[in-house]
Amino acid sequence: MFYSFNAPFQGADLLRPLAKSSAAISLLLLSFSATAENKPQELSPDKVKGNNLTLASAIKRTLKENPSLKVFSYRQTALEGRQQQQALTPGYELGVELENFAGTGDLSGIGAAGFTVSLSSVLEMADKRAARLGVVNNRTRVVAAERKLASLNLLAEVTRRYIAVLGGQERVLLAIEARQLAQETLQEVEKRFNAGAAPGAEVKRATAAVGNANLTVFGERQQLEQSKLALAMMWQQSEPSFSRVQGDLFNFPADIEFGRLFAKVKQNPAILVLAGEERLKAAEIRLARARAKADIKWSVGLKQNQALDDTAITAGFSLPLFTPERNQGALVSAQAGREQVLARKESAELKLGSQLFLAYSSRKQAIFTARSLQNTIIPTLQQALDETQVAYQSGRYSYLDYITARQELLFARRALIEAGIAALSYGADIEQLIAEPLSVSSSPIASGQGLKNDFQGLTQ
Repeated sequence: MFYSFNAPFQGADLLRPLAKSSAAISLLLLSFSATAENKPQELSPDKVKGNNLTLASAIKRTLKENPSLKVFSYRQTALEGRQQQQALTPGYELGVELENFAGTGDLSGIGAAGFTVSLSSVLEMADKRAARLGVVNNRTRVVAAERKLASLNLLAEVTRRYIAVLGGQERVLLAIEARQLAQETLQEVEKRFNAGAAPGAEVKRATAAVGNANLTVFGERQQLEQSKLALAMMWQQSEPSFSRVQGDLFNFPADIEFGRLFAKVKQNPAILVLAGEERLKAAEIRLARARAKADIKWSVGLKQNQALDDTAITAGFSLPLFTPERNQGALVSAQAGREQVLARKESAELKLGSQLFLAYSSRKQAIFTARSLQNTIIPTLQQALDETQVAYQSGRYSYLDYITARQELLFARRALIEAGIAALSYGADIEQLIAEPLSVSSSPIASGQGLKNDFQGLTQ
């Protein structure tokens, strides 16, 4: 019977991280400690290269270097151009009209010709210029909210990848410990074999177990390198410049009452985007109503009659008919668009609330699992392994009993890691939903205040 970390863990469904939502929701601050206590010298026998990475540094580098946020600066520039255009008042037109020329009889030639030079424009009614600017300004607010949402989603993704690296480091340490236990088991089996108390098959099985443990260590290290690369790619780095990340996988912020968390869901940028769209639709309604008021076109000019050698001043105006009726469709469309946004906003709030409850309850369960494993199950299994080892050495227990006790301990240790990853991941999901850290004040992370400011910047 060979130990493998790929064996299924019962209860994994309860520890599986929260699935990513397709809604506009997207973090988040985990309570990682500022000092790494994961024994970096045990991570690899090779000399450790590079620097340790903190979550604060990972987030700041991502927000600075990730290209997905650059598009918003171009959108903002485009809106500034539209704002400049919509702020213009109606232009002036210069008109020239020539009459009574190139005819027949008395109107032949240009002797009887007359011409008129006029200047015309439009007098806007119902303050259409302000209504146009209101639409553009509200579009600008929507783009700003969408940028906050994209930034929050980036925070969520970089935090999840950070958790993956932190969990990978713990898995490597556990694999190394499992290999050490396999080597100790092989030594015990060889002692019994040399004393004639164990068959040679047990030596072969123990030797194979050591080989399997070596494969597990190699696999976990490879997986860790992949997780590190995935994290570094968040700031367009093709090769990680850090050797490990700092943090404590089993340090969880204190619980916050669900009602308080639920009240903060409305500050999620996904809701802010819809609120901005609601204001935009209201501005479009105001513009549609303003356009229902007919504009007055006026003109003033100078008329010269060549035949009479007289000059006169002309003036006039025109007013479109039935403008309100012709604009009724645009008004109905704008009002329907606003009602649609209100329905989407209400639906989004309900969906985010449901996701928050799922993350909240799942996080509590994962923390309870981790605490139970830490405080009760693992210490008990460690004692059982020690007693089984002594009993095996004295010949009272079989090799199968010894291996089973070792595997149960390692499976529990593995379950503890998965529970820690799940608890932090669910916490990250909660922070993404409420758009603020769960508890910066109680977090041992050195740069927690800086991350708190990052969160606040997303919702201001």
